[in-house]
Amino acid sequence: MKEFYESPLSSRYASEYMLRLFSPDKRYGTWRRLWVALARAEHRLGLPVTDEQVAQLEAHVDDEIDYAAVAEWEKKLRHDVMAHIHVYGESCPDAAGIIHLGATSCYVTDNADIMIYRDALLHIRSELVSVIAALCDFAYKYRAMPTLGYTHFQPAQLVTVGKRACLWAQDFLLDLDELNFVIDNLLFHGCRGTTGTDASFLSLFDGNIQKVRELNAMIAEECGFSTLFPVAGQTYPRKYDSRILNVLSAIAQSAYRFANDMRLLQHLRQVEEPFEKNQVGSSAMAYKRNPMRCERICSLSRYIMADALNAPMTASTQWFERTLDDSANRRISLPEGFLACDAVLRLMRNVTAGIHVNEKIIERTVLEYLPFIATENLLMSAVRKGGDRQELHEVIRTRSMEATARMKEGLNCDLLDRLALDPAFPLDREEITAVLDPAAFIGICPEQVEEFVAGARARIADCAAETGDVSINV
Repeated sequence: MKEFYESPLSSRYASEYMLRLFSPDKRYGTWRRLWVALARAEHRLGLPVTDEQVAQLEAHVDDEIDYAAVAEWEKKLRHDVMAHIHVYGESCPDAAGIIHLGATSCYVTDNADIMIYRDALLHIRSELVSVIAALCDFAYKYRAMPTLGYTHFQPAQLVTVGKRACLWAQDFLLDLDELNFVIDNLLFHGCRGTTGTDASFLSLFDGNIQKVRELNAMIAEECGFSTLFPVAGQTYPRKYDSRILNVLSAIAQSAYRFANDMRLLQHLRQVEEPFEKNQVGSSAMAYKRNPMRCERICSLSRYIMADALNAPMTASTQWFERTLDDSANRRISLPEGFLACDAVLRLMRNVTAGIHVNEKIIERTVLEYLPFIATENLLMSAVRKGGDRQELHEVIRTRSMEATARMKEGLNCDLLDRLALDPAFPLDREEITAVLDPAAFIGICPEQVEEFVAGARARIADCAAETGDVSINV
């Protein structure tokens, strides 16, 4: 029986990893670790916090949290952080009096968020590079296969299947650059007090500024950060949330572009997303093979792009050292942005690893449009035989329109026959046919793909080496 609403992001789309990362256990467990780090640093710097109290906090940091007790305390106090302090203190009675000493709520809320976002961004990066790697493999395999190019979704010159895939992969590489920048420039909020002045800690340390600085540095190091914000209010700058959601939105934009192209290509029957043996395409139309994965990518990507608007609206309306109108929004918009982006990239991995190419249909489409595509080369060949470029251009234009009109009547294209029979056109049928090799119309696509793929793989390898991220599949 399921009588209450649950988010489809958690019940249907997101991975177990992301669900655990943004779970209450992870969030409030991280709060407890921050309280331990604070107590340990205060003890080492000479405040009245004992070894035994720190040890007791550590011993109970992973205890199952009594959420019913937390709810009772929050109902009474109307303050979630204080509720958790009381419940944690009940597990650590000897240390209860020093939990959160000198700190304000944002010490645990903001620092925990940054720590969770860092882990989420690293996970997103691992997923992203897997998508790039899969697209590179696909591009290299089909680097020389001619296919009809489209501008304005109208038939244009030939490209190759692999070259088009490089366009998709290049978008994701740009996202990887942006994502690396965000990860590399994550800063720790630290323990800054109610208005970011460190006044409470300056008082605790009897005016010793150096100890205040050491306190922040020690906590940051224990939490895996080397640099803190130079200045802050009670919260870390909410501009940071904009930076994070913006990069998730950028990934969503690239995913949407890829999936939308795939949907169009599947309509043309040229390329298809994976379709499982027992998959049902439609409840009514049994023959259907709908691109449901790519449609879902587009749907979730739109959500991410819209969700990213929350952060700039929140950042722009923060008053002075802090307001609380950010809290409820951030509790929803940041986790859901990550969960949705994770879902999109998991779908992307599934699709890119199993793209099916209908080679015969692509070949037929190429041959159907090749007479029109070849007209530029035919024009140049005819000029080399002594023809007038402008006059020949008009001949080709006229005959092309005639052939197009015939095709709209359901008949085959006879453009080449029309040109061969036109006395104003100096090439015969044999000379015209000699021009019609699809490989002659793809330019340097194979070489472009090879160079791009080599560069992309090198960047992924560099990323893995620089970060030590063993989950990145080179």
